Amino acid sequence: MTIRVIIVDDQAMVRAGFAALLSAQADIDVVGEAPDGRQGVQVSRTTHPDVVLMDVRMPEMDGLTAAREILDPPPGVVHRPKVLMLTTFDIDDYVYEALRAGASGFLLKDAPPADLIAAVRVVASGEALLAPSVTRRLIADFVQQRPAPRKDPALRLNGLTPRETEVLELIARGLSNREIAGHLVLAEQTVKTHIGRVLGKLDLRDRAQAVIFAYEAGLVRPGDAG
Repeated sequence: MTIRVIIVDDQAMVRAGFAALLSAQADIDVVGEAPDGRQGVQVSRTTHPDVVLMDVRMPEMDGLTAAREILDPPPGVVHRPKVLMLTTFDIDDYVYEALRAGASGFLLKDAPPADLIAAVRVVASGEALLAPSVTRRLIADFVQQRPAPRKDPALRLNGLTPRETEVLELIARGLSNREIAGHLVLAEQTVKTHIGRVLGKLDLRDRAQAVIFAYEAGLVRPGDAG
């Protein structure tokens, strides 16, 4: 299955470089580009990509606003791709807000080419965060600095079975499906089934949102992750 990607960045050279790199992969097809968030939303709506590479800081409309429009579309728009935020900063409030809005993760612009390719594949699959330890640390720092109200998320945990709650906690601690399976002595396919049920019951798009939810609900706290 070919992964359809669009690149939204205000630097033409960045767009060209990423497009050349990704297009060279047999399983990735770059179907569009845009120089700002506003055009990025339009291109996303017309090309229906699987993954949007979205720069954080752009003129006209920044990446955060564009991500929100793509991930929370108006009535009648049913396509919602995965959004991978691009940033030049290791710590960036826009990245945190983008994750809250439903982005699947982030990637530093100076990451090695192999990391960009892997990130697109990982985000497209929804299987894991791009770099669990780093993303988890950023989310933990953000929740610690700006704690969100926990009453509603904590109540929503009541809808999970004890096993599903365990799986959610391990996701938030950065474990992969294989590691969760080993920890709980379960088949990996069973873990995938539990994760699907957790995401469905909590109305979460992917693991990135699951991590944020677990912190906001108080299931895990900054410093707990190993």
